[in-house]
Amino acid sequence: MSEASELRRSLRSDAAALWITGMAFAAIHITASGRYGFHRDELLSYSNAMHLDWCYVVYPPLTAWLARAELVAFGTNLMGYRFLPAVAVCMVSVLAGLMAREFGGGRRAMLVAAVAAGIEGPVCFGGTFFSYMSFDILWWVVVAWATTCLLRTGDRRWWIVIGAGIGLGLLTKYPILFLVAGLLIGMMLTPLRRDLRSGWFWCGVGVAVVMVLPVIIWQFQNHFVAISWMQSIHKRDVSWGRADHFIPNQFWNVTSPVTAPLWCAGLWFLLAKKAGKPFRVIGWMYMAPLILFALAKGRDYYMAGAYPMLMAAGAMWGDRWISTMSTSTQRSVVRGVCISLAIGCAIVFALTLPIAPIGSAWWRFADGANQCFNSEIGWPELVATVAHVRDALPAGERAGARVLAGDEGMAGAVNMYGRRYGLGDAISGMNSNWLRGYGNPVPGTVIAIGFKQRELDGIFTRCEVAARLSNPYGIVNLAIGDRTSVFVCREIREPWPDFWKTFQYYG
Repeated sequence: MSEASELRRSLRSDAAALWITGMAFAAIHITASGRYGFHRDELLSYSNAMHLDWCYVVYPPLTAWLARAELVAFGTNLMGYRFLPAVAVCMVSVLAGLMAREFGGGRRAMLVAAVAAGIEGPVCFGGTFFSYMSFDILWWVVVAWATTCLLRTGDRRWWIVIGAGIGLGLLTKYPILFLVAGLLIGMMLTPLRRDLRSGWFWCGVGVAVVMVLPVIIWQFQNHFVAISWMQSIHKRDVSWGRADHFIPNQFWNVTSPVTAPLWCAGLWFLLAKKAGKPFRVIGWMYMAPLILFALAKGRDYYMAGAYPMLMAAGAMWGDRWISTMSTSTQRSVVRGVCISLAIGCAIVFALTLPIAPIGSAWWRFADGANQCFNSEIGWPELVATVAHVRDALPAGERAGARVLAGDEGMAGAVNMYGRRYGLGDAISGMNSNWLRGYGNPVPGTVIAIGFKQRELDGIFTRCEVAARLSNPYGIVNLAIGDRTSVFVCREIREPWPDFWKTFQYYG
């Protein structure tokens, strides 16, 4: 067999092993995804998916478009709704392995990088439910992979792929601009700055701009409401301490003690080693966003998409280092790495996958770690309670009764589960729900959920508690919190058009 044929066979074998690894992660996520219920963020994505637009208050349009595609394909099946996030985990894992190969690593480095990326906390958690975070991380990794290919091959056509990745990122979540800043800074500090004169670079810029142009137009037409939303959410996160310990959390919450040595080695290789000089831009694509997010008091998981490229570099460098050892030492080190990754995998799966029995000590510990499992409990019971309150209204009020939801997740729950009870879509002042208005004709009697009595007393002349929300597990859904009263409200204090003008809020 010729040397070229042997190389092609080896590459096919490596790629097959890599894809098997990625698909194994996807299969694990799909198998586990049917437990519990829809997450609060999935419910708001459902509402947005049923009202397709070029942008939304909370995020650009791609998340809602993908949600709509899944609804067409699978309906409101929980496992079907979480299929694409599982695919995103697969692709992050595969692309991390491909980056390790671009850096010069062999099969062992590729598989270590793929597994390490797949068990990164936010990557794994992002595969458990439908969220913009799932796809935002993927587009960061796509841009990093395409940049690595550009740096290795010198083929400037990769700028088209980079531009498309940035465009998809901007159609998903705006913080990918921090990665773009890192790429531009890396260009200025390395020989890649010569590509600023390349037509392919500007073609890539054009691709990204064309892809995001509808979002810019929508934001202009809606007074750049995303900026107001981000300011509100950022102020809340800072006041709640969610931006605290940003740097230490990169080692603990975002990655883990198992994978931290790997990505630290990758960063050292990229920024300090002579052999990493051709790929130094990748190092700056990590350092610049890290510094910018730290200064801006961003949340720790915003950096999640930057670690697979470092893990790939670290896996390659580590594999070369291991190759200098004796055969017996190599076996011991490789065995230790495999055991460490297996332990890390078990811990991350236990804390992020919806597999623990609801209400058990394991479940409560995992929910305390990820703070999200509770947001998947109690939504069908909420809607059943609302429907019961509606059915108890006098016959003359039932037809014109509307549900007013204080939280976008509650509104999404009513929109999804309420169809079986004949409930109409909920109205809400939160985020994009406010833009959709209160409907025509104006609401009559209102069933209000997610409010305090004092809040409703300022809106209606009469409000009385008609029921209390609960669930069979006694779990406190933090999206509902202590706002468990279901009210029946009558006689709004001012005309609906005047009231609605002042009812907009963010969350």
